[in-house]
Amino acid sequence: MRKILFIVCLVTLALASQAQYGRYAIVDTKYILDKLPEYKDAQKALDQFSEVWQKEVDTKQAALDKMYKDFEAEQVMLSPELKKKREDELFVREKEVRDLQRKRFGFEGDLFKKRQELVKPIQDKVYNAIQKLAVNRQLDFILDKSEGITVIFADPKLDRSEDILKELGVK
Repeated sequence: MRKILFIVCLVTLALASQAQYGRYAIVDTKYILDKLPEYKDAQKALDQFSEVWQKEVDTKQAALDKMYKDFEAEQVMLSPELKKKREDELFVREKEVRDLQRKRFGFEGDLFKKRQELVKPIQDKVYNAIQKLAVNRQLDFILDKSEGITVIFADPKLDRSEDILKELGVK
């Protein structure tokens, strides 16, 4: 707790000293993105892909669950060889389900790639608009107050999110 408080104080002091020498602004990229129609469309498309892929995984998982139940019910009547064969088959099917889940939703999986394809160009467009604003207004730095970056206090008059939306042609 003391380390966090110490770090917060250092950041505050650094920002205060920068305020004397430079100009800065705060933007909320999440707010900006949420206002962009193409971002909403990209999110809808991602949700649709995700839903289709989740159904695919759920279908395979349901089939695997049924195989497990059937095996549990029949295992007392199976010969050791047949029992081993069914266990191996269950293992293979379980691995297939995990691999499919990883392929669709894992790190650098299909959803990640689709997000890069659909959302990254929009994020780049916003980043370029922010960079243009910084150059035009001679700002030294811009803080993003969305998701994860802690801003202890942000004066609303410093928020340039609306200016970025105007730059992007969104009202």
